[in-house]
Amino acid sequence: MATAADHYDSLLAEHYTWMLGEDIEEAAAAQADLFRELGLAVPAQERAAAVDLGCGPGPQTLALASLGFAPVTAVDTSARLLEELTELALRSGHTQAVRAVHQDIRGALPRLASPGSLAAVACMGDTLPHLPSSRDVQVLITDVAKALHPGGSFVATYRDLTHELRGPQRFIPVRSTGDRILTCFLDYQDKDTVLVHDLVHTRQVDGWELRTSSYPKLRLSPRWLTDQCRAAGLDVRRHAAGSRGMYVLHAVKQ
Repeated sequence: MATAADHYDSLLAEHYTWMLGEDIEEAAAAQADLFRELGLAVPAQERAAAVDLGCGPGPQTLALASLGFAPVTAVDTSARLLEELTELALRSGHTQAVRAVHQDIRGALPRLASPGSLAAVACMGDTLPHLPSSRDVQVLITDVAKALHPGGSFVATYRDLTHELRGPQRFIPVRSTGDRILTCFLDYQDKDTVLVHDLVHTRQVDGWELRTSSYPKLRLSPRWLTDQCRAAGLDVRRHAAGSRGMYVLHAVKQ
């Protein structure tokens, strides 16, 4: 079975920006609006470092940079998506603020940030359930709490997969255009894991071509994640379902 990183390298990274609507600047503006709504701000003349874990092509990285966070260290396992982010940072004038790092997000924070040095950590786009185990999520949240300074923010978005879908409900249309169709199929393995199958149809000269890949995803409940944040010393300020079925978690270092 492929890991999430393998899945992106072999299939999804090629289509990820398209999946987000193809306009990363627009997605970054929406993320910036969310961060403002949550109260993330950089006081005038202050340095506020941030880390974006699982940055992809960088909508939240660019959002943080646009709000004045710097440096913003963007971490991802996909070299292709990091290249897209680097090009977007150049185009948007944020090259000096953005630092792209190609590595696993597990264990990244202790290597990239000293304790108490960060104003914000983002982990968006369903990245938390991509981790191999719930223990990895616990460790990551503990690392976040150590890296944040008092008053620093942790923001994550993810899907609650704890409620099992049945029958045709397991087929989820993600996006379709004239030349591409992405459909997701969920196969519930056990109480902790769902196997995600992505089916990508692309239009070729002689017809449609189908490529598929599968990877396991964690079934993380909002209550469990709240408990992990509190155990790590983070005060949960918001934890509720947001747009497109994604939960928004905002916690602040006490």
